[in-house]
Amino acid sequence: MINFILIFVCIIAGITMSQLKVLPADSHKSVNAWLIYVALPALALRFVPDTEWNMKLLLPVLGPVLVWLGACLFIRIYDWKKQLPHGSRTALLIACGLGNTAFIGFPMVSAFYGESEIHHAVVFDQLTFILFSTVGVIAILKSSSGEAKKISLQYIVRKIFRFPPFIACLLALILPCFFDISSINPFLDKLVATMSPLALFSIGLQLRLGEIRKEWRLISAGMLYKLLLAPCLVMLLAFLIKSNGNMTKISIFEAGMSSHITASLLASQYKLNPSFSSLMVGASIVFGFISSTCWYFVLQYLF
Repeated sequence: MINFILIFVCIIAGITMSQLKVLPADSHKSVNAWLIYVALPALALRFVPDTEWNMKLLLPVLGPVLVWLGACLFIRIYDWKKQLPHGSRTALLIACGLGNTAFIGFPMVSAFYGESEIHHAVVFDQLTFILFSTVGVIAILKSSSGEAKKISLQYIVRKIFRFPPFIACLLALILPCFFDISSINPFLDKLVATMSPLALFSIGLQLRLGEIRKEWRLISAGMLYKLLLAPCLVMLLAFLIKSNGNMTKISIFEAGMSSHITASLLASQYKLNPSFSSLMVGASIVFGFISSTCWYFVLQYLF
């Protein structure tokens, strides 16, 4: 319950301060800088080394990849009908393809399945984070630089290797092979603890509720995929590989989480339809509480 209260308090605090003009108009950029340069790298260094990779983790490993590939197909079909601007198309892909599997996902898993089951959600979240740090960042950089044909591979590689969360992710995979870095975990825990409230606060600062009607078609399309179709894809994969148990339920449950906060913030930072990016996160969090409850009961029945 505390986690649910935290989510709403942080978002409402951001909306309130924005409405009252307590902070400068672009103050969210300072918050985003902390998230990208400090909190996200700390998250990678804290949790990636603890992941034990084996065949039992096939569903939570393949699930996020399937959600991303499904989003690419969904956006291609939707764009064929609607002919979206380049920035909106990428913002929709980021919103659909990457889920909020940690900030919202972990509290939701804890609430429905119990805190002892959160470790099942960590693998799904780590793969989502790796996708965000690679293909997600590439998509954002390409779109922010104009059409894909105008951007060179050298530019993309240079940008990715200057992106702090990606560097931290690489270090988290490499360093434990040579050193025990667990001694810094208490310090990393303190930095990671700032991630959720500040990310939600930043979303609140950028949320313009009056613009929901303007972006509603794009938001409803994004929520259709993210909250309904994405978990259906992972559930289909679970049936195909005959996966079962709590890890299966939680992997499907995580696939239906709201849009990835930090990815949407980054898309907004690069001016890829900032209005939609922030509104999509807020709307999918609210509707995600309802859809997640429904998914919980469906999964209890099916698995």
